[in-house]
Amino acid sequence: MHPNVEEAARRLAGRVRRTSVLSSRRFNEEFGVEAFFKAESFQTTGSFKFRGATNALLQLEPELKSRGVLTFSSGNHGQALARAGREQGVAVTVVMPEDAPEVKRRAVAGYGGEVVLYDRSELSREALGREMAAERGLTIIPPYDYADTIAGAGTAAWELIQETGPLDALVVCLGGGGLLAGSALAARQLSPGCRVFGAEPAGADDGARSMRSGQIETCDNPQTIADGARTPFVGKLNFAIMQELVESVETVTDDELRAGVRWAASGLKLAIEPTGALAMAAVMKGAIPQGRVGVLISGGNFDPAVLAEILAG
Repeated sequence: MHPNVEEAARRLAGRVRRTSVLSSRRFNEEFGVEAFFKAESFQTTGSFKFRGATNALLQLEPELKSRGVLTFSSGNHGQALARAGREQGVAVTVVMPEDAPEVKRRAVAGYGGEVVLYDRSELSREALGREMAAERGLTIIPPYDYADTIAGAGTAAWELIQETGPLDALVVCLGGGGLLAGSALAARQLSPGCRVFGAEPAGADDGARSMRSGQIETCDNPQTIADGARTPFVGKLNFAIMQELVESVETVTDDELRAGVRWAASGLKLAIEPTGALAMAAVMKGAIPQGRVGVLISGGNFDPAVLAEILAG
């Protein structure tokens, strides 16, 4: 049975922001589409991750909440869970790579989360997280391979399609697959004729290769400026949904991501992180069919120095 996005949307009503849907006549004319941008950079904690984190904690038994929870994250899910934990009175531990953006590490701590750093070239975050959770009696809330986070993430696309009506295509960034899987479920219910596409960095193309081979492929130590998409593989639950409902996963280079970030800043007046520009960059390179296209802008938690360098480029 698939995660239920409709139930999650009802559960999250009034607890998460209903973010803006933007459009640009200039973008449409330049790239030959009628695009609708769902700006999750305006979401609480700056990304769609707050949806899944909040939904997951709301589903947790009181006894488990009292013990605390743990997750592993490059930043966006970690800070989202820390904020959701603060709102619901749940202690949160976040295992983060040492090279995670400093702005994201500070945000986790600022929301009251405990940050545990690891070297991604030497350790598996999943193995370290399982070990720590067992030692401390914590419940693991995975960032993407988890039904409640998938359902919560899918509410972004649910809101988008509710506002725009049926779409010809929906483009969603792909890291671990939670947002893509949840969005595909939302599209199937609200816009059955919509073709769903993933967008992934060329330097972390495990999802694209997995869709082609029919089995989960890995990408060890992915190299891309899209730090939110440096996951080594997609989740099992996510991949099963992707195989059923996603047409393909398109890849974009870091230079194409930089162009997307710059276009968002100049054309949409949005400051977004490179991961947040994945879907937009896929449309800009012509990888997505024309028509009414929903574009998920997943987040805006950028490193100021990185953003300045991209915009100056």
